[in-house]
Formats: sequence, structure tokens, C-alpha cells
Amino acid sequence: MKTLIIIPTYNEYENLRPLLESIFSFAPQTHILVVDDNSPDNTGKLADEISANDPRVHVLHRAGKLGLGTAYIAGFRYAIEHAYDAAFEMDADFSHDPKYLPNFLKEIENADLVIGSRYIPGGSTPNWSITRRLISGCGNIFARFMLGIPVQDCTAGYRCYRRRVLETINLDTIESQGYAFQVELAYRVMKHGFKIVETPITFMDRRVGSSKMSKNIVFEAFTFVIRTRFGKQQHTPVIKSAVQESQAEQEPSPVAHK
Repeated sequence: MKTLIIIPTYNEYENLRPLLESIFSFAPQTHILVVDDNSPDNTGKLADEISANDPRVHVLHRAGKLGLGTAYIAGFRYAIEHAYDAAFEMDADFSHDPKYLPNFLKEIENADLVIGSRYIPGGSTPNWSITRRLISGCGNIFARFMLGIPVQDCTAGYRCYRRRVLETINLDTIESQGYAFQVELAYRVMKHGFKIVETPITFMDRRVGSSKMSKNIVFEAFTFVIRTRFGKQQHTPVIKSAVQESQAEQEPSPVAHK
């Protein structure tokens, strides 16, 4: 299976090289796309240097700090255009441990979306504060209850999607960021009838640098759930089931350039 790991970066210079080395130690055949938002600390320049010496590493430069959600969407489009079979979301700060990649790769063989879950047996958040656990835990319960998403960790950001999912869920209409982005995508995947599975992970706070969590990110997720539950669903039309889509699917031609 041809896989792409999408890693958005903003001031991740100290993390980038050791992270990529760790990824390749667990998944040597995968490719990586670094989506850098013009990091002042030269993360983008470092990514270019690594890419120049390793054909598995690709770099997408953006003009500024445009948000996590748009970075992943840009990465998803890259995955579709270059005919990858599956695409990962992964943070650059080691909170998403590369050691779990073999588990993801095994699960995605028989699933459409694999979520690295903190809230199923075997998952944990050992160095989180009580406040952060309450925010995350209650947020997940709220989203599951209001939207009927059949997973324990619908805000998790360590994920792997099949390309057919990304081709189906209408990337052009996604506007959320942060937690809301993860909830929105899980909701869309569910509404289209795709198979979602969870694999346990231990989620650790970042090793180097400062957290990008904010009150605005939490508030956006809350308001997204409310709007989606009680508003008109203009962006989640009823379409053919995932099984029918899979049967009708035609593989797009790969794009030749890197």
C-alpha cells in the first residue's frame, strides 16, 4: 500500500529531523509530506534540505500560518493527485508516536478510516492535567452524543484515511480547524457509510516547543457540533454507500512530478 504521512509544521525545527528518522524506522516504505506555514525558525528550509537527500520526503510551502485544517486539506489533495492509497494525519511534536504506525498500516487494510484513540482499552494520556482531560473527555462525549459518531475518540488527530474517503467527502466545503476539523471529518466519514476503526495509542504532550491549543479551538469545536446538530446539513448529502462507491471506484492516474 502506497502511503503518505502529512505533517503540518510551524516552528518545529528541533522536532522535524528526529521525527522523520523515527517514522522511517517504523515505516520505511512510507512517504512524508511536510506542509510548512513559512516557519520563522526555518523549519521549511530544513525540510527542503532533508527532501533533497531523501526522495521519500516532500515539502509543500505556504505563505503563512493558515491553520491546521487547511494544511491537512492541502495534504489530502496532494495524496489524491499523486495516487497514494492512504494518507495519515500526524502532529510534528511527537505527541503522535511513530511506533504505532505498523498498527495503523495493519488496520487500514480492512478499514476506511483508522483513528489513534486515547479512550479505548490500551489508550491513555499519562501526562495530561486534570483540566485538559476534562475538556477532551467531555468534548468527545458531547460530540458522540449530539452527532452519533460511533467512535470513542472523535477529536483525535492521529489518523489514516483511504484515498476513496478523501475523494468522497468534499474537501472543498470543509472550513473547520483544530478539534472541530477532526470532529467534522469523522462525522462526514460516518455519514457516507465508510468503515471506521480505532487503534489504541498513548498520547504524550509535545517534547519541544509550546502547545498550540487555545480556547478558540475548543469553542470552535463546541459551536460546530451545535450547528451541525440543529442546523441544515448542506455539506453532508446522502450519497451511495461506501460499498457501492468502492465497487464503482476507478483509480486515477498518478501525477508524474514529485
